[in-house]
Amino acid sequence: MISFKQAYQEVEDFIAKADFSGNPPELYDPISYSMNLGGKRVRPATLLMVADIFGANKQDALNSALGIEVFHNFTLVHDDIMDEAPLRRGNQTVYKKWNRDIAILSGDVMFVKAVDCFLKLQPAQQLADVLRVFNKTAAEVCDGQQMDMNFETTDKVSIDDYLQMIELKTAVLLAAGMKIGAMIGNASAEDANHIYEFGRNIGIAFQLQDDYLDAYADPKTFGKRVGGDIIANKKTYLLLEALNLANEIQFKELNLCLNESVDDSEKVERVKNIYNQLNIPELSQKLMKQYYNRGMESLTKVDVSKELKQPLIDIAEELMFRDI
Repeated sequence: MISFKQAYQEVEDFIAKADFSGNPPELYDPISYSMNLGGKRVRPATLLMVADIFGANKQDALNSALGIEVFHNFTLVHDDIMDEAPLRRGNQTVYKKWNRDIAILSGDVMFVKAVDCFLKLQPAQQLADVLRVFNKTAAEVCDGQQMDMNFETTDKVSIDDYLQMIELKTAVLLAAGMKIGAMIGNASAEDANHIYEFGRNIGIAFQLQDDYLDAYADPKTFGKRVGGDIIANKKTYLLLEALNLANEIQFKELNLCLNESVDDSEKVERVKNIYNQLNIPELSQKLMKQYYNRGMESLTKVDVSKELKQPLIDIAEELMFRDI
């Protein structure tokens, strides 16, 4: 039974020792750069934690965790191209440090290297089962990203559409990593599925909390500008619920803020004022806790002692009830 802190450090050490070099260096140097920018490492660390619960081989667990993290960073490299983002974790993005074409190709190679990590698994049947989970999840993450991009030019986005998008873009990779951790520990199919549902629901709750914090976090501790989603007109749960519940005057005010040229600080203040009138913060927290509770209910069904599951309970609580 290992804690998140221990799993995180094992992941960091394994990444530090990994060799991503190759020729031509312009193709491979960005991979090492991207992988060593840091990050929360939630996906690979929770994979290790689940693998440890079921007594998986440590090397298999580390290779699988690395595969999940390489794939996750591949999506970030390509996301930054699509968003034309200059910074990632306080450093230049691969797209900005090199150029668009190199970022595309390096990202492609990262996907290949993620698969290579899983190819080290044995026996062959376990490898095939894990790759089926990984490949399905990789396609779902791309589905979610496309949905997110579609939302930018779609006037009508339902809350159900939004919840499906964050499930695919964010939650399924967390869930798949945990399920793979269970699979390589030879967990029963039932336990592996319960672990998946735990990760999926916690992942959705995590993103809903992220949306809430973007608008309501303490600026002194948040680490980035509060209200960034509002400024960017991002269709988060908060905005979509506000548009659903707004009366005629509030709806007109929201649309004015979204479609007219308004000073950023003023825009955030005016939109949040409507959110507050409609109790959007409370509704957001209520929905987040619903998904969190569903995740915890799935975890209780996993047929191992509560003591073994406690580190997963601890990290879920930390992710959900954070203020940054």
